[in-house]
Amino acid sequence: MKILIIEDEKVTADDLVYCIKEVRPDFTVIKIVASIRAAVDFLQTNPSIDLIFSDIQLNDGLSFEIFKTVQIDVPVIFCTAYDEYALNAFDTNGIAYLQKPFSSETIEKSINKFEKLTKQNDNRLTKLLQYMEKSSMSKASPSVLVYQADKIIPVLLSDVALIYLKNGIVKLHTFDNQIFVVTETLDELFKINNSDFFRANRQFLVHHKAIKNASKYFNRKLSLHLHIPFEEKIIISKEKASTFLDWLAQS
Repeated sequence: MKILIIEDEKVTADDLVYCIKEVRPDFTVIKIVASIRAAVDFLQTNPSIDLIFSDIQLNDGLSFEIFKTVQIDVPVIFCTAYDEYALNAFDTNGIAYLQKPFSSETIEKSINKFEKLTKQNDNRLTKLLQYMEKSSMSKASPSVLVYQADKIIPVLLSDVALIYLKNGIVKLHTFDNQIFVVTETLDELFKINNSDFFRANRQFLVHHKAIKNASKYFNRKLSLHLHIPFEEKIIISKEKASTFLDWLAQS
């Protein structure tokens, strides 16, 4: 059984490989890719895959975009931190999923479910994509609670231009130039709505509507210029530059 893993966190990918080999020693992980673009490129040129383990939330967007671009008949086990409501979509459409954090036992369970499914997985994927799109369109923009003196204020993430870490404190900078302190980490905020934000580096999450332009920087890096006043430089590494430009073009 030849397996493709789509996962942008190396530690998670390595852990997944270890657990798969533990429960199915005869399975072979032939490739690990970390972005939508890399997954599309691989699937377009390497069709001989038997099973895919795919994270949903990647740095350059949701992995569902991969399966909109590439028509496949390969079963997919989605790795997800989605809540119970969203997981109903997977059950309804007969898709195997692996809920994070995972273990050998949960991987075994997801593989068993995969083995019971027929190979009409492409139809199930289509229904799942339609369900998730309809569900996301019907929901209001997610929000995060901020604290000001004795007040607790909900701020829509669609109103946030930039999320950044400074001196160990996470702050939101809105499009109308308000700044709020939040208790969530950058990782937690990115998981709430990562389709609109790009993880520039460990310090910054940038909303696509906040980006005025990007200019070339030293050593094939990119420097971002925003519609909001912000003095610190936001730099995209050369490793992330192509992924960023693809994300910006699709935003």
